Amino acid sequence: MELDAPRDDVVDPGLVVGPGDGSPPVPSLRGRVTMQQVAAEAGVSISTVSKVINGRYGVSAETIDHVTRVIDRLGYEASLVARSLRNRRTNVVGVLVMDFEPFSTEVLKGVADAIHGSGYELIAYSAGGHVEARVGWERRSLSRLMGSLVDGAVLVTPTVTDVQADGPVVAVDPHTGPAGLPSVTADNLQGARLGVEHLIGLGHTRIAMITGRSDLLSAQQREQGYREALVAAGLPVDEALVRSGGFEPEIAREAARELLSLPSPPTAVFAANDLSALVTLEVAAELGLEVPRQLSVVGFDDIPESAVATPPLTTVQQPIRRMGKEAADMLLALISGEDPADEHRTQATSLVVRASTARPGQPS
Repeated sequence: MELDAPRDDVVDPGLVVGPGDGSPPVPSLRGRVTMQQVAAEAGVSISTVSKVINGRYGVSAETIDHVTRVIDRLGYEASLVARSLRNRRTNVVGVLVMDFEPFSTEVLKGVADAIHGSGYELIAYSAGGHVEARVGWERRSLSRLMGSLVDGAVLVTPTVTDVQADGPVVAVDPHTGPAGLPSVTADNLQGARLGVEHLIGLGHTRIAMITGRSDLLSAQQREQGYREALVAAGLPVDEALVRSGGFEPEIAREAARELLSLPSPPTAVFAANDLSALVTLEVAAELGLEVPRQLSVVGFDDIPESAVATPPLTTVQQPIRRMGKEAADMLLALISGEDPADEHRTQATSLVVRASTARPGQPS
């Protein structure tokens, strides 16, 4: 085996000396293992390690096996940046979100489903949820990651449509405006109609709505569905019963408090997302209102938390995890140079009835 002569003058900061019984050194957890450390441990030159890693000629099969075992034992991994410079590919896809909340977490699970067994790895990147970063966070994030760290990205609820990137990008729950990005969304209009029609069918006539983020197409369509369902049933749209929640729990909490404190409060609330519906349940409890006897509440999303709320939340289910998988499948096709048959895909929604809704004045 073509091993280089060991170097006694090398002090390897990434290794811990073994117990003295002839067993090999144990890798330290301090810092990332380097190619130099692999070479020192294997007793070969750095150039030999490089050849093994990059599959180049000039190294015997025995040496390749030996160096590979050392690489596996030490946990060496070439940096993504170095990999991209060599191959113009990182074999990594990114999921970029404003913040990690239940919706984006479910999307992330779907992307992970899609890349399983594909040879791609996944990076999840958050803008951190800072208020000052809320508009245009996608551009900043993509400029940091695209090309050097990821081959393409899934954007979750972006704030803009004119995203320029050095690779393919797919949006989940896109911003309103020209559909410049390939996208995956849910049938928000029909879903909202289902939620409000359920409340109307129970006999509610004063139905309030806590709306979502006004710049998102999904939020606009959910409000449109709310209004259309009321009009179709011959009920007036009372603007005093419409409050903005912005898809943000604290904003929605204030909106719920205002609605439930009106002189003539609503008997039902349709919220544009589950987080807003869940804080509405909390506000109702704080005000001494019994759900569903005195107030019915319907959400939108069917995040895992909705099923374990008190009471369990009736909600419109959008297949969030499947949307993430669909977006990732489209992204992988784009990275491979394929043209998807349909770049704008819509997933069906359905109503999940639980214990937060009932006829006015009656328990569930």
